[in-house]
Amino acid sequence: MRSIRTRAVLATAGLALSMGALAGCGNAGSDAEDSPEVKVQEGAADSFEAGTRMKELADSGKVTIGVKFDQPGIGFKGSADDMPSGLDPEMGKILAASLGIKAEDVTWKETISDNREPFLQGGEVDLVIASYSITDDRRKIVGQAGPYYVTGQQLLVKKGSDIKSVDDIKGKEVCSVTGSTSLENVEAKGAKPRGFDTYSECRDQVVDGAVDSMTTDGAILLGYAAEDPDNLEVVGEPFSEERYGIGYSKKYPEMCQWITDTLKKAEKDGAWDKAFEATLGKSGVETPEPPKMDPCP
Repeated sequence: MRSIRTRAVLATAGLALSMGALAGCGNAGSDAEDSPEVKVQEGAADSFEAGTRMKELADSGKVTIGVKFDQPGIGFKGSADDMPSGLDPEMGKILAASLGIKAEDVTWKETISDNREPFLQGGEVDLVIASYSITDDRRKIVGQAGPYYVTGQQLLVKKGSDIKSVDDIKGKEVCSVTGSTSLENVEAKGAKPRGFDTYSECRDQVVDGAVDSMTTDGAILLGYAAEDPDNLEVVGEPFSEERYGIGYSKKYPEMCQWITDTLKKAEKDGAWDKAFEATLGKSGVETPEPPKMDPCP
């Protein structure tokens, strides 16, 4: 059952995940087999205007989507998995289906935080759905439609750490992925930022004691803590609002309205709910009301 919430409450909805429930799910990131079925639009190419990027993709029957491979519950792909799982790939499947493209025909390209804008600008991917927080600076470089989900930044530490909240990170080494807004936020709080290529590298640094804490969106951190509950824990209240958006190239501004309309339809027909329940919802958290999306430029 969905609970109706304001956007301020939604910002912490994904963070109220039960650690016991997450741990009970086993690997929080590799349940691709449980992915909800998404109805693929028949004759999709005929529904788009000639000359649009959507028409080109629908005609080709191919789309390349950049997602994370190391974020349990958000975007994760194990070595034995055929395709990534998580909320972000589910959003990608919904968009691909509206183009008449099946999930198995999507090219899923691993996209780390530092590659998101270059991949879009260089045409290596058609869309980026990779825990991609919407910011004014990013919107100067690429297009970002959404948000389709809102979360908040928290801290992951070794159990027994003297860091209990964001007030305790001044002068401490805090890691995240290079190019993320998370590093900027903790630097503003007085921490010494350390950037790595992937979240798993950052987590390993915390486990080894090489850095004091890891920071990113709380939903992601809880997934890591659930995988190693004896050694890791998430501390403190959220201290930012992260609005996840879908990136596209500024060469194709028409993609914004298509993305927005497709996701609004998914909210109305229940596909958004099913995507959440099959991923972050497995923790036991109630399905939140989707956030209001920004108007397209």
